Amino acid sequence: MRKFCLIGHPLGHSLSPQIHARLFELSGEKVEYTLEDIDPSELESKFDFLSEFDGFNITIPHKMGIIDYCDELSDGAKRYRSVNCVKNGTRKVGHNTDCIGFTKSVEMLGASLKSKVLLIGCGGVGRMMAIETALEGGELTIAALPSDLPLAKKAVEEITALNPDTKVKIAEIGEKGLSNADLGGEKFDLLLNACPVGMFPKVDRMPCLPEVLDNVKYVFDAIYNPKETLLAKTARERGCTAMTGMAMLVLQAVAAHEIWDNASYKKEDIDKLIADMENLV
Repeated sequence: MRKFCLIGHPLGHSLSPQIHARLFELSGEKVEYTLEDIDPSELESKFDFLSEFDGFNITIPHKMGIIDYCDELSDGAKRYRSVNCVKNGTRKVGHNTDCIGFTKSVEMLGASLKSKVLLIGCGGVGRMMAIETALEGGELTIAALPSDLPLAKKAVEEITALNPDTKVKIAEIGEKGLSNADLGGEKFDLLLNACPVGMFPKVDRMPCLPEVLDNVKYVFDAIYNPKETLLAKTARERGCTAMTGMAMLVLQAVAAHEIWDNASYKKEDIDKLIADMENLV
C-alpha cells in the first residue's frame, strides 16, 4: 500500500485526510494517509523518514524549511519560496499548489484576476494572491493596516520586479476598518480577503465596512471556517457573487494528486467534495 502524509506543527484538526482519502477513492485506489506532527527543530532529522512516503503535503511552519529536502522546485515553489506538496522518487520535487487552488477558485467564482482587484491583507497568502494577480495582468490595490505597510511595500517591490507594467498601489486601512474613504471611492471587480478577520471562533467580524461591498462585483474570502463568513454573507446580501475558501483547500489537494499520479476528476465529483467538506466545518 502506498503511503502519503501531511506534516506540520501543531496540526490539530485537519481536513486533509478526508479530502485526500476521497480523491484517492475517486481514482480507485486505497492508500495510507497520516498526519505527522513534526517540531521545526526536528524537521531535518526526519528527512529519511519522509523519504519512506510516496509523497506528502506540508503546512505551517514547514513550507520554507522543507525546501532543503527537495532536489528540485517547480516554478510556483521557486516564485514563493514555499512548498506545500512533495513528490518523492528518483528526485524529490517540491511544488506550490496553493497558487493553483487559488487561481482555480477565482475561475470557479466566475471572476477574473485580469481586472480591478482589491486585496485585503499581505501576509503569506496575500502575497501569493498579489503576485498571481500581477502575473495575470490585473490592476491591484492592496489594503493594509498601518502596522503591515512595510509588508505591503515589500509585496509591491516584488510585484513590479516580476511585472514592471503592473498597476499596483497601497491603501491604508483606517481606525474603523477599511472604508470607501480609504479607497478613494473606487469601484472594484473583485475583492480578495487574505486576512484572518472573520475566522472561527470570531465569526462576527469583517475585514472591511459593509459599504465597501457596494463597490464590488465578486468576493473571494480565503477563510473556510465558518462555511459562510460574515463577509461572504454580507456581500451576497448586497448583490455580490461570493465564495469562501473551501474550494481553494480542495483544489490545491486536487493539484497534488495531479502531480503525484497525473489524476483527473469529473467536475461534479469535485463540486460534491467541496460541498461535503463545507458541511464538516
